Amino acid sequence: MPRYGGQAVIEGVMMRGPRAWAVAVRRPDGSIAVKREELPDRPGGWRFPFLRGVVLLYEALVLGVKALSISAAEAAGEEEKLGRGEIAATIIFGLGAGVVLFVLFPAGAAYFFRHQVPAYWLQNLLEGLVRLGVFLAYLWLIGLLPDIKRVFAYHGAEHRVINAYEAGAPLTLEGVRGYPIIHLRCGTSFLLLVLLLSIFFFSLVGQGPLWWRFLSRLLLLPVIAGVSYELLRLSSGVQHLWLKILVAPGLWLQRLTTREPDEEQVEVAITALQAVLPEGGEGDVGKASRTGDSV
Repeated sequence: MPRYGGQAVIEGVMMRGPRAWAVAVRRPDGSIAVKREELPDRPGGWRFPFLRGVVLLYEALVLGVKALSISAAEAAGEEEKLGRGEIAATIIFGLGAGVVLFVLFPAGAAYFFRHQVPAYWLQNLLEGLVRLGVFLAYLWLIGLLPDIKRVFAYHGAEHRVINAYEAGAPLTLEGVRGYPIIHLRCGTSFLLLVLLLSIFFFSLVGQGPLWWRFLSRLLLLPVIAGVSYELLRLSSGVQHLWLKILVAPGLWLQRLTTREPDEEQVEVAITALQAVLPEGGEGDVGKASRTGDSV
């Protein structure tokens, strides 16, 4: 079975399939706007293990910003959307902020306490714990915002619909009801796996001045992302105990990034998935609910 996945956006869900992606958004008048596009051609050799994780991560960033732009405009009842330059600027700013917050700050904090913690393996462990603490605090704090709570509910709706589809259930409100809002192949699990593996990989570069610590972390990020993707991909098909243990923290962490969705949110997720399935997929909810024009 082809793999489908997506992400929550403002008042909507983006779904991605093997050949296309689509975003469905609940408009202020209650209708659902749908935009579907073919996926761009990927570079040759992108299917190679470890490389494909980096390629797909970049693709997810680009599509995610596009979907957020569409959802923000549709949810507000506006027509204006981000252009290519604005999308690129948004991605660069987001990546830069993430690097500073989750890479440079923890590395700098561990370096600052190097005299109090002389053993390098302890410094590396301290850096990993600071990074994990910042990540958890960030998720908890943004989860207090009412608008983000709704995004997290759409995140739960996305997982529920994907779980139902993978179980062969009909894509109707009744058919997907009761399926879990936690999913193994989730971006939250991926990010946590990256944070945990970074403790091991960063320990391999040894001690050095602050500039070397910063540079080595940045250079290793694509490597860690590639390994994390392969492990997450492997865990969905192979039931080894060590893999279950490795991905278990990510499943627990999804309790912070998902909320129980209502039926209107599930309806949007179904519509988004049906838009990328061959010939519109199964079920009548998506077809019946597309009362707004496609965007």
